Amino acid sequence: IIPIYGTIVLLQIVGRPVWWFILLLIPFVNVVVGLIVLNDLSKSFGHKLGFTLGLVFLGIIFFPILGFGGSQYVGPLGIRQPQYANVA
Repeated sequence: IIPIYGTIVLLQIVGRPVWWFILLLIPFVNVVVGLIVLNDLSKSFGHKLGFTLGLVFLGIIFFPILGFGGSQYVGPLGIRQPQYANVA
């Protein structure tokens, strides 16, 4: 149950619909969808294609960089969420 929930949360973080989980269960389609999700993950944290390639080929290094480094979540697909000022 935990890997399923973790994948659903990942899809929500990257801004993809939850039904994409079904696509991750289909052989050969899951490779393409997985690459798209990793690209969206790097964009969601403000990185570009080079970081996506790092996640794909050197994930054991780049996932901890993403988790423990200075990366900040900027929103799904790298779209900055509006900051609302306190009006007082």
